[in-house]
Amino acid sequence: MSEPIYLITIGLFVFAILGVFGMRHLSVIAQAKYRAANDEAYRQLAQRAAAAQAENAVALKTLQATLDAVHTRLVSVEKMLKEVG
Repeated sequence: MSEPIYLITIGLFVFAILGVFGMRHLSVIAQAKYRAANDEAYRQLAQRAAAAQAENAVALKTLQATLDAVHTRLVSVEKMLKEVG
């Protein structure tokens, strides 16, 4: 086997190995970027969920206060109806 063909064959083999490791390295970098973006999206989702839960708690307190007022009025109306009837 001549020397140039031998060197080309060895070179192609080395470049193939380096190419595989390079692609693996780029894959790891891309996965880290996507994981960071995904974690950020989950963090924002959790913040929006917490804000929505706080808003729902305020709305629930308001509704409870209104319901208590309606209940108080209903009790007074029932009392008046019992006195009249």
